Amino acid sequence: MTSTVPALGTRTAEGSALQAVLLDMDGTLVDTEGFWWDVEVEVFAALGHTLDESWRHVVVGGPMTRSAGFLIEATGAAVTLAELSVLLNEGFESRIGRTLPLMPGAARLLAELHEQAVPTALVSASHRRIIDRVLSVLGPHHFALSIAGDEVSRTKPYPDPYLLAAAGLGADPARCAVVEDTTTGVAAAEAAGCRVVAVPSVAPIAPASGRTVVTSLEEVDLAFLRGLMTEMP
Repeated sequence: MTSTVPALGTRTAEGSALQAVLLDMDGTLVDTEGFWWDVEVEVFAALGHTLDESWRHVVVGGPMTRSAGFLIEATGAAVTLAELSVLLNEGFESRIGRTLPLMPGAARLLAELHEQAVPTALVSASHRRIIDRVLSVLGPHHFALSIAGDEVSRTKPYPDPYLLAAAGLGADPARCAVVEDTTTGVAAAEAAGCRVVAVPSVAPIAPASGRTVVTSLEEVDLAFLRGLMTEMP
């Protein structure tokens, strides 16, 4: 299990202004954004409600309190937020217990960051119980620390998770590269002052100042991430 306690002795990437890499989980490293939607559809079907496909873009990438709250309000389902959170987490755990596909390029990127001793953190809006299950597949040794959505008072789109991760690694947020797949995650990383690589999963993300958009993690390696810092003072 990867702890949220900052790892000791982490060092910056030598010869580079890049100090740390902060990675989102669902839809970025593991191909699970569709899993969450499938589980939401199944849970609400059992409650007697059909979810509108257009809502998928509303709930993707955010904290469970936001997505679950939206779906309860939109459907009028007779379930509390706490009850729904349990149902969704249990359904998701069941799915990832059967299969957990990695995004193309994820394994290679993690291996390179680990081999080059680049301080790396996993930063997710998912709950700790989910993160620990995914870490067992990704390899906890790839991450100096991990931040879960139920361990911060304000999760994405607020900057808190990324600020906490940078502090835990002893890094300046402005010298951290973040890889995200949703507008919610991008907003959190940019609010924290990080450089962002967006790899859109469900909905498109437009390029912007301080943000680079790519189509796949296969386009991202350590040299690419270091290059994000070259225009910085």
